[in-house]
Parts: sequence; C-alpha cells; structure tokens
Amino acid sequence: MSDILIVDDEKDIRELIADILGDEGYETRTAGSSDECMDELNAKEPSLMVLDIWLKDSRMDGIDILKHVKRDNPDVPVIIISGHGNIEIAVAAIKQGAYDFIEKPFNIDQLLVVVARAMETARLRRENSSLRRQGGDLGEMIGQSAGFKKLREQLDKVTKSNGRVMLTGEPGSGKELAARFIHANSGRANAPFVSVSSASIEPERVEEVLFGRETPERGVEKGLLEQAHGGVVYFDEVADMPLGTQSKILRVLTEQQFTRVGGADKVRVDLRVISSTTRDLRGLIEQGSFRQELYDRLNVVPIAVPSLAERREDVPLLAQYFIEGFNRSQGLPLREISEEAAAVIQTMDWPGNIRQLRNVIERILILGEGTGPIESKDLPQESEASGDDGRLTLSGQLATLPLREARELFEREYLLTQINRFSGNISRTANFVGMERSALHRKLKSLGVVTSTKAGARVAHVEDELD
Repeated sequence: MSDILIVDDEKDIRELIADILGDEGYETRTAGSSDECMDELNAKEPSLMVLDIWLKDSRMDGIDILKHVKRDNPDVPVIIISGHGNIEIAVAAIKQGAYDFIEKPFNIDQLLVVVARAMETARLRRENSSLRRQGGDLGEMIGQSAGFKKLREQLDKVTKSNGRVMLTGEPGSGKELAARFIHANSGRANAPFVSVSSASIEPERVEEVLFGRETPERGVEKGLLEQAHGGVVYFDEVADMPLGTQSKILRVLTEQQFTRVGGADKVRVDLRVISSTTRDLRGLIEQGSFRQELYDRLNVVPIAVPSLAERREDVPLLAQYFIEGFNRSQGLPLREISEEAAAVIQTMDWPGNIRQLRNVIERILILGEGTGPIESKDLPQESEASGDDGRLTLSGQLATLPLREARELFEREYLLTQINRFSGNISRTANFVGMERSALHRKLKSLGVVTSTKAGARVAHVEDELD
C-alpha cells in the first residue's frame, strides 16, 4: 500500500489531509515538526511526502527538509504546501527538487490530482531503477542455441538505433523480455518503459488510458503515452487494438503529438515504440481489422522471437536460471537438475514456451520434497508415461503394429526428438544415443529422416513417403 508522510505544524491541517488521502485508500503518517519528520523518515522511507514550507518552532524549515530528502531519499516525490505562498517560494522549492507546489487554502480535487500524478511518477521511477538493478531477472537474455544467438544479434543491433521494432512469436516466448532488453541497453535506459496491454484495456477506455484526459473537476490526468515521454512505449499484442484507436496511434507516430480526451491543447511526446504480436497481422489487414498504414509504421524492424521448440538446447539452462531466481526472490530450495531430468525437459512439448517452463519449475520447487537434484520423476508426466511398475504405456497406434513397423516408428520418433533436442547437431546426437556419426547418418536415411534449417537452427523431419 502507498505510504504518505504529511508534515505540517498545524494539527488540523495535517489531520485533514490525512483524512482526505485515507478516504482515497492511501496509508498516511503525520509529523508536526522537523524532528518528528526526520524520525519518521529514518523509521521507514515513505512513498510520497506532503510538506509544509513553514514549520513553527522547528530546527529546519520545509526547504531544509526538502534538501535532505533529495540527498538521502531521491526517489521520494515531495509536494510543498504553504499558506504564505508566492512565486519566489514556489520557484525555490521546484529548484530544490519538489514535485509540485500547492498554496493554502488548497482545493481538495487539486490536491488529489497532484498526489496521484506524483505517486505514478514515483512508481515509474522505482520500476526503472529496479529494472536496472535487477537486469538478471527481467532484462537478461539467457541461451546458447543457434536460434537464441540469432535473436540476440538482432536485438543488439536495434539497441543502437531508435527505430520501431515489431516482435513476433508464440505466447510466452519472451517478447516483452526482448523489448525490455532493447530498452535497458539503449540510450533511453534511464527513461520510462511503459507497457501497454492492448488486450486488457476496455475498448471504450483505450483512448483515455493512452492519451489521458482533462476534466474541470480533476484537471489533467496523464495517459500512458505521456508517462512514457523520453522513453519506450511497448504495445503488447498490438493486433487487439481497436480500429478507431489504431488511426489515432498512427497520427501520434506521424506527428509525435496528440490531444488528451476532453482537452484542446496538443501534447508533444518523444517516444520509441516497440510492438509485439502472436497473430498474423497481414491476414488481419486483409480482413480489414488492422490498418496497413499502422503496420507499415510499426514494422520497421521485424524480429521473430523463437519458441522453445526452436531452442531446445536452452531449456535446461533456462530451468536452472529460474531455480536460482526463485531461490533469491522467494527463498525456494536451490536445487540442481539431474542429467536425466535435463534430457527429459528438452524433449517435452512446451506450448506455453518460457512462461510455462517457469511455472513448472516454480511448482516443482514449491511442492517438491528435499533439496536434492530434480529428477525426471519430479517432472509433469506426459500422456504416454511409465506406469507404477516402470513399464512404458504404449499408445494405441504403436500397440497395434507388427514388431518391425513398431520398432521403426519408435526409432524414427526417438531420433527426431534427439536431433531437435540438440538443434540438429549430428555429432552431439550420435554421442548421446551411442552411435557412430556415419552409422547415425545411415540410420536416418533408412528411416526417411532429413534435416533442414529453420529459425537459425537445424531441425529434423520425416520425408513424405511416395506411394
């Protein structure tokens, strides 16, 4: 919950402000002097301060406290209030780092608007500071497969430019992680990264959320585009954006300015735009549900984010990375993955990609017993899993075939799985399955298995059989 420290030498004023903010859901603390204020600051850093500039019978006035806060608690926004307000005091407070200045007697709606804006600004500042400090959790790219290396090379190139990027890929494949990586390694790293979920915003509120609004009662409320000024705005699943909003976003991209809902003034913004989608935008353009002009504007640099199926080599590495992350953030056991379990998770289907893998690892750590290595028995069981006695449960198709055909089908599927697991590396596959490289080539040819290149990695498939 948001924690606001209210500092005023007049008890009635500080209690009034505390009651007003409490009614809005904020948690508040109060102080009547500079000494009380410093005690509260030392006890716990607040999310925001509302500070009177004149403090009767105190060692420090509001400007002195403001200087102290900006030195030791730079992320805490400070709103200065005063009954003796004049332009000189306001300018002095702003120069010393105050977020805003409100003159007594203040308007309640004005106070609430300024507090809401200050809290949002502080949230964005903390989020970006956290991203810079915890780059390993949200901004670090993990992998060593050919598909991953190709992605990393593309991302490294676009960090050096200001071009718009369109990230495509399956759900859970790491598109937002890629967007955050671009931001964290670009010249805009110290500016905001604002994520816009096109699918989660109610259609009738999209424009208000993006552009902000102006009302006589609450004044100006900044939208997400204005909050991202100077930084990056990330449109997640851009295909879900309503057509009407698409035309307005197109205008923003063209003019770098917009008008708030209910307002008349133009708001200029400096933004880098990164978008992502799991859908076929060209198909949506043909259907008339996505604008060709917007697609052309957003798709300046298209980058495909590979699925886990295209980078199976990275699965054990990612799993161990998640284990270490959960140990740091939640205190879950710091376990290793056995060689057998590593082999199994590389061959499993991951339709939910990295997100699904992360959830599975978290579940294993929470429900698992002990701190020893994760074994294959700890993993989710496939539909064709071993029974209680260790015997393999055959599928209906395999159980009805003669032994020779069943053996060929098994060998074919087994070798396809292993080749894809090792990203098409025949030498590593041969070493794992215990065959000479030349023998493996002959076996693959006899089974009709061929390799081809896809998304920067070698993958295997079965040749079409001719009648």
